[in-house]
Amino acid sequence: MQLVLAAKYIGAGISTIGLLGAGIGIAIVFAALIQGVSRNPSMKDTLFQFAILGFAISEATGLFCLMISFLLLYGV
Repeated sequence: MQLVLAAKYIGAGISTIGLLGAGIGIAIVFAALIQGVSRNPSMKDTLFQFAILGFAISEATGLFCLMISFLLLYGV
């Protein structure tokens, strides 16, 4: 029983590594937004819409990793 519990904790910890990638992806999206607005301020609204779309896609991958982690901890 203890081995199964330890494996669940290890698996949940490993599955949260994907959150690191989501955080880096979000940082890259908003860094590109700041750089784009500083180069062309008149495109601010259009660039912001694309940045929100990129943020949502990056965040979705992080939420999937978190969901798998919770599934391993509480579902299995």
